[in-house]
Amino acid sequence: MKFIFYMLFLTPLFFYYGVWYLYQLFFIIFIFLFMFINLDFFYCSVYLNMGLDYVSYGFILLSFFISSLMIICSSKVYNSKDNVFFVFLVFLLCYCLLIVFITKNLFLMYLFFEFSLIPLVILIFGWGYQPERIISGFYLFFYTLFASLPLLVCIIFLYMNFYSLYFDMVVFFSNSFIFHFSMFFAFLVSFPMFMLHFWLPKAHVEAPISGSMILAGLMLSIGGYGMIRFMYICEFSFFSYGYIWYSFCLLGSFLVSLVCLIQGDMKCLIAYSSVSHMGLSLMGILTMSKLGLFGSYLLMLGHGLCSSGLFCLANICYERMLSRSFFLNKGMFMFMPSMCIYWFLFCSFNMGCPPSLNFISEILILNSMLSYSFFSFYYFFFISFFSSCFSFYLFSYSQHGLFHYGYSVSSCFVREYLYMFMHFFPLVFLIFLLNMFFW
Repeated sequence: MKFIFYMLFLTPLFFYYGVWYLYQLFFIIFIFLFMFINLDFFYCSVYLNMGLDYVSYGFILLSFFISSLMIICSSKVYNSKDNVFFVFLVFLLCYCLLIVFITKNLFLMYLFFEFSLIPLVILIFGWGYQPERIISGFYLFFYTLFASLPLLVCIIFLYMNFYSLYFDMVVFFSNSFIFHFSMFFAFLVSFPMFMLHFWLPKAHVEAPISGSMILAGLMLSIGGYGMIRFMYICEFSFFSYGYIWYSFCLLGSFLVSLVCLIQGDMKCLIAYSSVSHMGLSLMGILTMSKLGLFGSYLLMLGHGLCSSGLFCLANICYERMLSRSFFLNKGMFMFMPSMCIYWFLFCSFNMGCPPSLNFISEILILNSMLSYSFFSFYYFFFISFFSSCFSFYLFSYSQHGLFHYGYSVSSCFVREYLYMFMHFFPLVFLIFLLNMFFW
């Protein structure tokens, strides 16, 4: 509760002129305060429907970390007149995510999950690149709204039967497929699962860099977080019908990896790679094993940092070339030689190379998939292979080749090196903290 009040008391800052860097400073202070919580295995710091455990702890830290990086990346907004309104939207979005990850109440989680769409859609409408952002914003809004209405009916049904909305007090033993589908459909769209992913590339391509970062880093992770929470409410139906979504994810991750190889837009390729990786994460959750759950959790954290870093790199090229096309962004090694190392590192981490968090998580998910169905190993082999192919395709097509303006060097700003390092550092060094989960 003290962290919620901390966020609320930041609102008077928006009437102050120099809110941009001051607000970011308070974000960093919040991260340091939150890191020193004495975290127990299950819910701790329980107070007024709020509580923490290991799952929500990592996502809250990621929320504030990505939100602070959103402000650093949006340098063009800083020079505009509406920069205070932009910071207010980031604050509102981060506050909604904090409530989603910290609450123990089903209805509060649903309410703020839906409310977080409003500042995100305003970000896309207000600071998007092209006129098509109107269509992409409506895709995002109505896909999520349509899918989450059955979840609201399920929450009302649970309250009418159990007279409680707490995660740890509601257990429903039902084998109804309609109930199972209604409860998990919202999270399958938010994840997004293959065939429910059409809103994601549209929203990513038209969103500003801040919108792409929060979409890749956290809005996809809400689907995984909600599925983990609701899985314990109706384990029986999840066990009975999980193989349906597992089959879709096996086939979908493979097909989307092939779709990545024909893209001509950088952000479009990174967005489709998110669908492929989130399919792996969903398969880990659907196995209902400890290794699968832990691997999916780590993959969501690793993907939030790695995919956000790739979007930042694409934005660095876009700000100089005014295009995200592979046909114009060639020979970046000649144009920006100092940024090439980050392109190489993040493309390598995107394909799951050690020593990244993605590598550890994919090993854990592979073990859980083999325990669930040995036949899925063959699919995993092709998914992993084509993931390496499209990451290599992204790096080679953007960095190699003949630069079309002749030889010239563009030096990057210190600010850009800073936020790229801040994406890279947790991806590697979080591996040394994994023992805290196995005490």
